[in-house]
Amino acid sequence: MPAESPADLLVLLGLRLKGFAEPAALAEAVGLTVATVEKHLEVFEAESLVRHRQGRVSGWTLTAAGRAEGERLLAAELDETGTREPVASAYRSFLRHNPALLELCTRWQVRETGDGAVVNDHTDRGYDQALVDELVSLDAAIGPVCDRLAGALQRFSGYRPRFTIALDRVRRGELDWFTKPTVDSYHTVWFELHEHLLATLGIERGSETRE
Repeated sequence: MPAESPADLLVLLGLRLKGFAEPAALAEAVGLTVATVEKHLEVFEAESLVRHRQGRVSGWTLTAAGRAEGERLLAAELDETGTREPVASAYRSFLRHNPALLELCTRWQVRETGDGAVVNDHTDRGYDQALVDELVSLDAAIGPVCDRLAGALQRFSGYRPRFTIALDRVRRGELDWFTKPTVDSYHTVWFELHEHLLATLGIERGSETRE
């Protein structure tokens, strides 16, 4: 059975992945009740681990101390559950597919023509369909990686169904679900999974190397 993470870890991790979030959205993201999230946020605020920001982008966010505490909890969980190597192995597999996904998203947004690069206006259905077909193949490759992660830690269990939903919507012609950052698009989910892996393993995004 996959290991289940404690609520304090999930709240801090959820804020790291979302950047800013109100309790209801954070609760939905990490699978906790709103009351549980609010209780932990109150404690974390008193400990200067989180703060609430008002403005154009509002919500709870981590402080530097909160980010460090989250990383400590994540590292301790790997050691206590014996899941460090399974997660690290899955991360190495993820990295092998990451360049292909990023390059595919670029081609979805920008087309190369004889006159140079132009914004893809999605009027060429053949061009778009070829990219969707590539995404289907990539999804088939990343699915087992998600399964391995979910088999180790319960908190990774949502990624494969989220990828499936995004891909299904793209295949139905809902083009935003390929790369749009303001919906749970395929790229949005991919980026979050990448950050989740980096946070769990204590790796800085700029320091990782392609395997």
